[in-house]
Amino acid sequence: MSTQSFELKGNLFTLSVLHLFDADLGNVKQQLSDKISQAPKFFKGAPIVINLADVQEQSIVLSDLKRILAALALNPVGICNGTEQHNAEAKEIGLSVLNYTKDVKPVTQDSQDTQIVEKEVYLGAQVINGTVRSGQQIYAKDRDLIVLGAVSHGAEVIADGNIHIYGTLRGRAIAGAQGNHEASIYCQKLEAELVSVGGSYWISDSLQGEHWGKACQISQNNESLELTALVKG
Repeated sequence: MSTQSFELKGNLFTLSVLHLFDADLGNVKQQLSDKISQAPKFFKGAPIVINLADVQEQSIVLSDLKRILAALALNPVGICNGTEQHNAEAKEIGLSVLNYTKDVKPVTQDSQDTQIVEKEVYLGAQVINGTVRSGQQIYAKDRDLIVLGAVSHGAEVIADGNIHIYGTLRGRAIAGAQGNHEASIYCQKLEAELVSVGGSYWISDSLQGEHWGKACQISQNNESLELTALVKG
């Protein structure tokens, strides 16, 4: 009898969703290209789901959109909130049709069900004693990351938990990398190329507001990012 060569299991992954507001693919290509040019490494090969909720009444050729995304080094994997026609076209060109559910409520268990006690394993934060230089990438798996210095342009720090940066954040910081929406990024001075928490991300042009150049906390709120002063009150 041969040994088992694979196992199929359900799982959850964080995917970027491209919400289309305009079916003019020329505009989409230009604006998306501008966004990606600010953080090309972050977007390269990224799986993308196309949300068609706001363009259902407009004419759009999905095969053309798929080619545009591929040309920008993205990886379109499916659509959601399309019409029956959209769904049929998506299947013809090898895209999946996904059911998008905004809120997923946990299933309540009957009191007579077997009680499951989770054993928590504490992992201390990974500490970087100094600046993370351009071209470096630091990944703190299953823990927080503390940087006792700056994160330079072109550098990238990633953590499954929180990220604390005691210098200037000029590069990219990705907290909650495995989908932890409760994670935050804390930095003494915000000048980032990109920040991401739990799969939601903003690039530099979206960050250049009230908190730009200041100490702040970046967290997720209602599926978007929220910037607040680092020192409260």
